[in-house]
Amino acid sequence: MTDLRSRTLVELQAEFAALGWPRYTAAQVFTWLWQKGVDDFAAMTNLSKEKRALLAERYRIGRLELIRTRKDADGTAKFTFKLADGNVIESVFIPDSPPDTRHSTFDIRTSVRRTVCVSTQVGCRLGCAICFTGALGFTRDLAWHEISAQVLAVRQYLGSPNPQFPIPNSGTPLSSLLTLHSSPRPSPLAPGPSSPVRSFVILASSFELPASAPRPSPLTPSPISNVVFMGMGEPFLNFDATIEAARTINAENGLGIGARRITISTSGIPEGIRAFARLPQQFRLALSLNASDDETRSRLMPVNKLHPLKEVMAAIREYSAAKGKRVTFEYVLVEGINNRDRDVKQLAALLKGIPCKVNLIPLNPFPGCHLKAPPEHSVEAFAKKLWPLVPAVTVRRSKGARILAGCGQLAGLTE
Repeated sequence: MTDLRSRTLVELQAEFAALGWPRYTAAQVFTWLWQKGVDDFAAMTNLSKEKRALLAERYRIGRLELIRTRKDADGTAKFTFKLADGNVIESVFIPDSPPDTRHSTFDIRTSVRRTVCVSTQVGCRLGCAICFTGALGFTRDLAWHEISAQVLAVRQYLGSPNPQFPIPNSGTPLSSLLTLHSSPRPSPLAPGPSSPVRSFVILASSFELPASAPRPSPLTPSPISNVVFMGMGEPFLNFDATIEAARTINAENGLGIGARRITISTSGIPEGIRAFARLPQQFRLALSLNASDDETRSRLMPVNKLHPLKEVMAAIREYSAAKGKRVTFEYVLVEGINNRDRDVKQLAALLKGIPCKVNLIPLNPFPGCHLKAPPEHSVEAFAKKLWPLVPAVTVRRSKGARILAGCGQLAGLTE
């Protein structure tokens, strides 16, 4: 039986027209499925009983099966979902400030920015050395509704009267998590000891948002304010499904998240970047850059051998010119690999003339990774050297790392 949630609004219009139903019926059903999130045809009370009965005969309403939740002490929550075919994906809820960690529940209203990070593929075919997902290989693309449904499922869970999350014991060593499904993974880089989890922000005011910067109201009804496509998989290698999902997440009769609060991150697929630039929607773009020269980037990200920096940056400049929007460059810092003084100068030269922000992210450890993050003082020094040379620099706190929910740590583990 067909999953009604797998149908786009246009597809619903065509199928319902074949039944002789008015065109507006499709919008009513779409609203029930996504804006209201119902799982029962009987709940679609503005449809006649006859229509609801016929829908129940022809369709089912699918939903992701939540098989596990974990919460870090910093408020980050990881959701592990099973798909209809048995494959497993992960999504992450990231509040902007830690709730009261003395209890296993928290009030989302205390967080101003409430972000859901979604996956676009089961696994990933790119094999980046700084990402756990790539270490496990690629299984398949997600359908658009499987991507959108992650946001819906997290919204429903957080909207429940008393969402529960197990919190890891603060005394549990990180190594106990890193042994989960850990198998030796050869690294193209010189091995080093596993790094500790680092969670900090630069305290210098020049690296912080000004107090007057506009922020979403903490009284916003939805438990979710932002969505980032930065989970498992490369979004632009599943472009059509990614964009259809983003449209549904943005739609007023969908999940209602503003386009400027939806960010899609790519490892650097030039044709995807150019196609993204042609979209009318004002979704935001982030590039996972991680190096300022081809040799280093190819060692960290094998996709660079197929799409070297010259090609990627040409597409980025075209995007910037076409959209007039700031691009976020994500730069995972790896000790001794991409945090040298020459990297600062090369990075500034590479980004010259592009309205941008550079997000510096100390590497998060994961099973089989032999790389390590720089010490705090090194990260701060790198940021301060880079700051005068590019428009904006931030250091992203490593939230969720204790539960393998940080940047580069998702892999669909079920144990």
